[in-house]
Amino acid sequence: MTSRIPVSLIAALVVGITCSIPAFAQTSPGPPPSRTAGQSPAPPSQSPEALTLKQAEQIAITNHPQIQMAMNRATYARQEAREARSAYYPLAVGNLTAVDSQDNSRITAGALNSPHVFTKYANGFAVNQLLTDFGHTHELVKSSALHARAQQERVATSREDVLLGVDRAYFGVLKSEALLRVAQETVKERQFVTDLVTAEAKNQLKSGLDVSFAQVNLSEARLLLIQAKNSLEASYADLSAALGYAGPRTFQLAEEALPPQPPADWSELIEQALRDRPELISQRLDVNSAESYATAERDLSFPAVSAGGVAGLTPMQGTGLDSARYAAAGVNVNIPIFNGHLFAALRAQAQAETRVQQQYLRDLTDNITRDVRTAWLDAQSAYEDLSVTEQLLEEAQKALDLAQARYKLGLSSIVELTQAQLSETSAEISEASAKYDYQTQMSLLDYQIGALR
Repeated sequence: MTSRIPVSLIAALVVGITCSIPAFAQTSPGPPPSRTAGQSPAPPSQSPEALTLKQAEQIAITNHPQIQMAMNRATYARQEAREARSAYYPLAVGNLTAVDSQDNSRITAGALNSPHVFTKYANGFAVNQLLTDFGHTHELVKSSALHARAQQERVATSREDVLLGVDRAYFGVLKSEALLRVAQETVKERQFVTDLVTAEAKNQLKSGLDVSFAQVNLSEARLLLIQAKNSLEASYADLSAALGYAGPRTFQLAEEALPPQPPADWSELIEQALRDRPELISQRLDVNSAESYATAERDLSFPAVSAGGVAGLTPMQGTGLDSARYAAAGVNVNIPIFNGHLFAALRAQAQAETRVQQQYLRDLTDNITRDVRTAWLDAQSAYEDLSVTEQLLEEAQKALDLAQARYKLGLSSIVELTQAQLSETSAEISEASAKYDYQTQMSLLDYQIGALR
């Protein structure tokens, strides 16, 4: 059959094979080249913004509403502590009083009161100072101060949550860009094969079945390209939201160096997480705050001792007032006797809340221990994937070279060739994804141990 091939067709095929990229009879292309600054596949309608991971994290810390909300909650809690401390200071008020009364009249109805009413005008001030309530105010101040510190730790928690979201979205964009490059190269390769097989079929060198298989492969590659483009746009949207932007933006991202291999011993990571995770720190503070508040509710049953004083002038006085000045001071002891079991209920309520916070701390500790171990295992697996996927790609490329050679010599069918192409494409996707999956897993591990700051 080869004796019937026109010389011009053979020359055209040779030129096409040697000049096309990638060549059908040559070795299939290796791993996608490393991404350079000018290769970011951004939409042409927007100018991509150059960004490194550190810059992205700083933008999110400054701009993300989740951090702003946590900071405002911390400010709110600090003012609550300030309100509780106000009981330590004197309460001073000024008074201006004017009374016009009927001559020789008395107040004769109502609750117990002083019946004397005089026409007068007076001004003065009153001061009241709590002397002691036997620990009630002290425990309230302590409880609100601990709660304020817990809210401040929650700012750190929100910061870590935002940074983890930024890292995931950042590496997600880089991964989507790498997969888009793989899809673009796959379309080029299969378009070349389809054109070649179609030309051979026209010259009765290949069957129509070969053309159909080649066209199916090309359609699959085009579908892969459409999905890769859509995935990249979605990744841009995720990164924009992680940075705190209202609308989607495009970026020209810089590659990040691979982190070192995860530690061999996960027990030390758990110890670090139990020591440094801001969620645990804030929850421990909330437990202490609840304990102090329960003590303060218990102290409601104790007496409260306060001192008060008043002084002023009466420039306009009616009958019965002999002095233009007045002053008085005294001490008052307030002793709770019975209030319908209110204080007992408040104390029991506060103690129940303390137990709730303690159990929540226990549950959080167990979950963090589990999450750290899971993240460590995932990071170890992702690190091992780096070398395995690289080897897989090498083997897939060798298999594709052999399949191409066998198909060219007529020793195999188009099915074997298309299967080798699918395997090579799958290996390229795995190899391109492994790097960014590992970087994402290491960010998650840092988050789980409280090191993502």
